[in-house]
Amino acid sequence: MKILQLTNKPPWPDKDGGAIAMLNLTKGFSRLGHDITILSMNTLKHHTRVADIPVYLREMADFRFVTVPAGISPVRALVNLLFSRLPYNAERFISREYENALVSLLKEKNFDIVQLEGLYLCPYIPAIRKHSSARIAYRAHNIESEIWERGTMLASGPKRWYLRNLTSRIRRFEYDWINRYDLLVPITGRDNLMLGEMGNTKPSQVTPSGMDMHNITTASIPVEFPSLFHIGSLEWAPNQEGLLWFLKNVWSRLSPEFPDLSFYVAGRNAPEWLIGKLRQPGVVFLGEVENAFDFMQSKAVMVVPLLSGSGMRVKIVEGMALGKAIVSTSIGAEGLSVTHGRELMIANDPDTFLMNLKKLIADRETCETTGMHAARFVRDHFDNGSITEKLAGFYLNALSQ
Repeated sequence: MKILQLTNKPPWPDKDGGAIAMLNLTKGFSRLGHDITILSMNTLKHHTRVADIPVYLREMADFRFVTVPAGISPVRALVNLLFSRLPYNAERFISREYENALVSLLKEKNFDIVQLEGLYLCPYIPAIRKHSSARIAYRAHNIESEIWERGTMLASGPKRWYLRNLTSRIRRFEYDWINRYDLLVPITGRDNLMLGEMGNTKPSQVTPSGMDMHNITTASIPVEFPSLFHIGSLEWAPNQEGLLWFLKNVWSRLSPEFPDLSFYVAGRNAPEWLIGKLRQPGVVFLGEVENAFDFMQSKAVMVVPLLSGSGMRVKIVEGMALGKAIVSTSIGAEGLSVTHGRELMIANDPDTFLMNLKKLIADRETCETTGMHAARFVRDHFDNGSITEKLAGFYLNALSQ
């Protein structure tokens, strides 16, 4: 098949969940022998040069970049609020330059599948319909309105009012594009059910973000036991909220009881105000680490205190693949059919979080057994090769009808 992936940011470097989810499918499709082209918006926030992409990846796909700033401007946000019905999140990614590049590409190449990586690529469906006979697959990385609705519940004052308005617009935007694609590719079974409740009637194939298991090694790096760690993008509001909640309600009680215990926080683009909040006894802020897998392997217990968000957390799957014991909120573990107490620990309040952490840091055997079950679960359910092969089969079946 000839597959075109449309993305609203470059899929490389693959340092966040969205980029990892996009690039893993690119790799999987290429290894199956499919012809892959990627048309990416090259934004100010995620600016990349094609020449910087490793040669082995450029041999897997034809990467095309279009400059789309997609910056956040308070003035433009206000104009959007007063004079538009679109959510500002979506409006930032509507670009005449990108549409022109897309049309030119559709005239240059004949595609079988055009895969939209996320909600904010949906406005380009009319252009695809006009210039291509390809089947359009909407890959829903999450339920976007759910992320913002949960964020609204944690906000207050004018910010809460604005987020409530934004959430309403995003929800309307999601409904506007339901069934205007040909195929639905949600990232979790839960999202598939929710999109069905929203009215989806198109064929769907649940396709989680897979792991290249041959890249996962769990030996040779000494583990600091006991220790806690968190890793994720620190510019993402749900990660910020979760960390602050954990520090205030859990770490403040755990640290005095275990004064030699360290809590390592890694992630890129942390704002200065958050770095200031992390200056606490026992908290070690590392910023962006050179090798996320090596960092995770060197620590004992992963903490995922998410209170908002949607879809699937790729970092939690990576931690499980590396055999890490994990304590997470239910929201953090959404989309994973795990069993509490076996593959990881679920905790939704400070007391339960504290109890599970104490259990793991006090008993290395329990910690390692939980991690072993987690690694086996990922091998059985998140192998990227198997996941991509199933999606390719879904596409081929659709094309044959």
